[in-house]
Order: sequence, then structure tokens, then C-alpha cells
Amino acid sequence: MAGRKVVSRRAVSGLETPVYCPRPPRTRDLRLFGRFDMDQNFQYKGELSQTALPEMLFTIDRFQVPGVVEVVREDVVKRVYIKEGSVTHATSTDLTDSLGSFLYRNGQLAPEVYQGTMQDRPKQNKRLGELLVERQILSPQDVYQGICHQLEAIVWSLFYWEQGEVTFSIGDFKDPDMLRIQLPMRQVILEGIKRAPNAKPLVSRLGRKETVFTPTYNLEDVVELALSDEDYGVLRKVDGKSSLYEICSDGPTSPADSAKLMYAFRVLQLVREHQSNPVQPNPIKIKMKTEGGQFPG
Repeated sequence: MAGRKVVSRRAVSGLETPVYCPRPPRTRDLRLFGRFDMDQNFQYKGELSQTALPEMLFTIDRFQVPGVVEVVREDVVKRVYIKEGSVTHATSTDLTDSLGSFLYRNGQLAPEVYQGTMQDRPKQNKRLGELLVERQILSPQDVYQGICHQLEAIVWSLFYWEQGEVTFSIGDFKDPDMLRIQLPMRQVILEGIKRAPNAKPLVSRLGRKETVFTPTYNLEDVVELALSDEDYGVLRKVDGKSSLYEICSDGPTSPADSAKLMYAFRVLQLVREHQSNPVQPNPIKIKMKTEGGQFPG
């Protein structure tokens, strides 16, 4: 599904120099990142232990600025490139995220082929995709699709992380090996949450099981997210009366999957917590002068 049409802000580009927006988001606007460390290069930092990745990505998407999200855990560094409301590229220093490892795990390369090409690659100073096409192991189309799916897998893997330092650097950064993909950010947030292996930390961010949510979405939101029948079925159960427990236990999906969907809907602002006791405006007090304890006629 195509991403939203977004008008980019004016910028000045360079190969190594990022494109800076004339009006970067203010620190208070990116408060979901938790801890801030903004320097002259417009970098915002946060910790996954304090703020979940989906909430950070939604905050970034609101401002529609280009940039790179870098997530570091121990000695592994993963980067996600963002432009015009979509994820366009991803990289990882983890060897298990490499193209060869991805194709091997998905059964597209036999063990002997995988080992042979990985050994020959540095000798011939060629990319793995080139070797696979030259040796007629895979077609150019297979290699291209494999790379796209590999980049998507790097993005999805970040939703498995509950610890790590996140840095968002504003700018139109280039990667010399960049092959562009286009994953609309709102769909990335939804799909990433659905793929998260553990629903418990997500559910804990929704409140108590008695919490009631009110729908705030419109049909355009539903179409843009390309919700499946089951996903939309969970969303339709949000009516401002049913509790979180009732929605998750009586939905078209499993309780764990329904809970993850509810978290995604809340992050994407399709629902909000129901205010049972809305704040009433202060009453206007009018003093009237009386005559002999009687109101004037």
C-alpha cells in the first residue's frame, strides 16, 4: 500500500552532510523520547527501557522529517532510514542480519552454496548478490526481492528489543549501499507491534484490565493502515463501554494478539483512554445585589 503523500521541508544536501530542516522539532515536542540530548546536529536520544520504540517512531512520524534512527545494544548497531513518512532503508552490524544469512535461513540457499559464496566473496571483491546472479544460483529478481525482505527483517527485529539506546538524527543521510524500500511508518508501527514476541510489556503500558477506551479513528485511518478483517474486528469492539479485558478476551484474535493490537491502536491514536469523569469547566459566579433579601424584579 502506498504511503501518504507528504511535502518535504526545504533542505540543502551533501553526500556526507545531512540535510537539516530549518525548523527541527522542539525538545518538548519529542518528549516521548524520555531523556534528551540534543546537539547542534539535531540529535535526540532515548532509552528503550524508558520509552517503547513504537512510541518513539510515532513521534518522529508526526513531524515528517527525514532522518536515521540508530539503536545500539551491546556491540550491535542497527539503523533505520526514514524519509517522507516511510522507512526507506535499514542496516545492521549483526552478521545474522546479513543477506547471506537471511537467504540461508529462508531456504533460498543450500548449505554448501551459502558456505561457498561466503568464502569466495572476499576473494573476488564482489557483493553476494552479484555472485549469486553470475553463478545463476538466483535470478536478479530473486536477489532484489531477497534484499528487500532482508531489510524489512532488520526493521522487524528492532521490535524484539526491550533494552538499548536510541538516537534519532535529523537529515537526509545517504548510505553507499542503499537500496530503497518504502514501508509507510504507520504500517511499520502496526506490523512491528504485532510481531513482538512478548505481549506482557506492551499490555502493561495500556493500564489496568478495567481500563475503557474510546474510538477516535476515521475510515481513512483504517484504509491507510490496511487493517485485516480480524484487526478491524478488534478495533470495532472499542465502544467507550467495554473494558480492555473484555475486548481482549472476546475478540476475533487471541487475547495476547488482541492486547498487542490495542497497544498499537493507542500508539497510533486510533483510540484513547475513556475519561469517565470529564473535567467540568469552572462555573461562572454572578453576584446580584438584592434589596431586602429579595431579588430585584
